[in-house]
Amino acid sequence: MIPGAEAMSIEVIGDEFWQLSWDERHNAASKEGIALLFDKPKEYTSARIVNIVKKFLNVNKAGHSGTLDPKATGLMVVCTGKKTKSLNELLGCDKEYEGIMVIGERTKSYDTETEVFEKSDISHITDEKIAAAVKELTGEISQVPPMFSAVKHKGKPLYKMARKGETMERAPKQVNIKVFEVGPLSGGELAFRVHCSKGTYIRSLASDLGDKLGVGAYLKELRRTKIGDLDIKNALGTEDFINRNRK
Repeated sequence: MIPGAEAMSIEVIGDEFWQLSWDERHNAASKEGIALLFDKPKEYTSARIVNIVKKFLNVNKAGHSGTLDPKATGLMVVCTGKKTKSLNELLGCDKEYEGIMVIGERTKSYDTETEVFEKSDISHITDEKIAAAVKELTGEISQVPPMFSAVKHKGKPLYKMARKGETMERAPKQVNIKVFEVGPLSGGELAFRVHCSKGTYIRSLASDLGDKLGVGAYLKELRRTKIGDLDIKNALGTEDFINRNRK
């Protein structure tokens, strides 16, 4: 475990759960509740994963550990029944991500949701310059949430305003980038791994890195690999979950 990662008190289901009959699984999920790890596919919303759990275990109460953008993949925790009370603990946990940034191009959403509107020459960008910029963005930093985010203004998510071409001032907030590792720049793309505090926007981190390099950048791919000490390697795919719960 990386220093600073949380020791979780949440117990997720194990193999013994899948040895139960469907009725027994339904009862466990409905009454005391269960915690499941999912590997969210690309283009699925976090709400869709919760609805799959509700449908295939026939439970009324379920929630997740924090929104993962539709274009991102990776770890989600879904709790049912009384276990949903544990979600507050998960929301405050550090997260770990890996992915790819594109250096030298900008999009309004800081990711692939919107088209590239600006391209810059990156022939002068070296791995050494990237390393220096990464160092500046490691530790306690101030970060402005992107307009294309679920942050609300007067009860309305900013992304709904952004999709209409509207913009507004957003207050910066402090986040902690505990680990920021990158590979060599290859064809304008930069592979990375980040371990960060709650509330960090990786899209904003990509854009900020591009700004420090003076050429722009956006997030091409993102995968969440850890929430606290819960790991993607123990997660179920949605199709696997559905197939295990077909009556």
